[in-house]
Amino acid sequence: MKYTIDKQEKYCMLKLHEEKLDSSVAPGLKSELITLHAEGMKNIILDLSDVKYTDSSGLSALLVGNRIMQEDGGIFVLASLSEHTMKLIKISQLDSVLNILPTAEEAIDAVYMHEIEKDLKSGEQ
Repeated sequence: MKYTIDKQEKYCMLKLHEEKLDSSVAPGLKSELITLHAEGMKNIILDLSDVKYTDSSGLSALLVGNRIMQEDGGIFVLASLSEHTMKLIKISQLDSVLNILPTAEEAIDAVYMHEIEKDLKSGEQ
């Protein structure tokens, strides 16, 4: 699996350099997301701008990422999805479950907004 990781203070940007997010790539992506989470990353942005095709095992990896980030109060954001991947997510009715934004920049903004909201909520208690 080809990818790059950009770790920042508030988030980690994982950019997948694969044309297909399928059964040959999905297990590697799942384990990378789990590893990042184990290292203490709370917010992950997955940049899928290079991915043209996704299948059910790819969707499964996305759901794993979403679940482990939410368990810790973090956020998992998908950015730059292809038309095919977006269609598959909508057909599976996962567009209401996953955080999807058009660009990586908007995804970064969403992470900061999530962190601000989290800080406000913890300040109210």
